[in-house]
Amino acid sequence: MLINAILRHKGGTVVTVSPQATVTDLLALLSERNIGAVVVSDDGESIAGIVSERDVVRHLHQSGPSVLGDPVSAIMTDSVRTCGPDANVDDLRRTMTDHRIRHVPVVDEGRLAGIVSIGDVVKSAIAELEAERAHLVDYIHG
Repeated sequence: MLINAILRHKGGTVVTVSPQATVTDLLALLSERNIGAVVVSDDGESIAGIVSERDVVRHLHQSGPSVLGDPVSAIMTDSVRTCGPDANVDDLRRTMTDHRIRHVPVVDEGRLAGIVSIGDVVKSAIAELEAERAHLVDYIHG
């Protein structure tokens, strides 16, 4: 299965935040949207970084509550692993597992086209297994 199949199902909407937004603004966004990570972007198409709940927790532990007033750019990961819409889901699952990352932005022709979470990848694997199981049951009974 390819990443674009996941995006067709979930859509290509990506929540972004400006690098100048405060960490407090970021927390509000994460809470309002019930998400675990946000792509950092000035224009909604390019990627300056990615910031997750883990980044906030790590920096709160290191710097204390003063980090809440800092810009998102101060805590974001600026070296972002991305994939294309034609990437293989199994390959992405291995990459996410090996590098302990939960969110991967999808880039198509240099523009942000979506985001895939580890949950999306797991759901696609379960759907494939269920379809295979149903096919085998039909084969055995039919």
